[in-house]
Amino acid sequence: MELRAAATTRVVLRGGRVVLIGPLDSNDRQRFLSGIGRASPDSMYKRFMTPVPRLSSTQLAYLLGVDHQDHEALLAIDEADGEAVAVGRFARLKGSPSAAEAAVLVIDDWQGLGLGKAVCRLLAERARQLGIERFEATVLRNNRAMTAVLKSLGEIGIVSDDAATVTFTVGLPERGVGEHLAGVLRAVDDGAYRLAAPGNSALD
Repeated sequence: MELRAAATTRVVLRGGRVVLIGPLDSNDRQRFLSGIGRASPDSMYKRFMTPVPRLSSTQLAYLLGVDHQDHEALLAIDEADGEAVAVGRFARLKGSPSAAEAAVLVIDDWQGLGLGKAVCRLLAERARQLGIERFEATVLRNNRAMTAVLKSLGEIGIVSDDAATVTFTVGLPERGVGEHLAGVLRAVDDGAYRLAAPGNSALD
């Protein structure tokens, strides 16, 4: 499987593993499907907040149908074998062009290496280029550890709070990562939660 020609960022992770992170394109379908297929049921549940034994054709059309303006996705590829090991995306929120939902999935055996943080950092940089000023993060209420991490960051606001989930908002600094976003990124790198605000994106 050849590595894609699109512009990528080469990132050396903890332990010496190397990934190439760049925009998802039309040639990445099989690579994307292969990567998703290696995620554990628990990781898929945290990403989609529901059991996902298999992605539907509608879900796949959405996940692969990026326009790189209102809906962006970055794919991380193992430099050694060309396999997808993580994907991150954001989609502009309906009625709020300066805000976006964002989601990250890191394949289980690549968690804890700094990959989630790298993907989120590049997502934030791309979002700022497109005029997006904040991301929203939805956390399963029974994920108490991650809820505590987010609340401890101080300047993160709570958008909604219901029986199943809590949705936070975190601002994107003009440059760099910023203390509060960095805390969110560290949490993402542990594979602990999904950044998202289901049902509100411009492309739902």
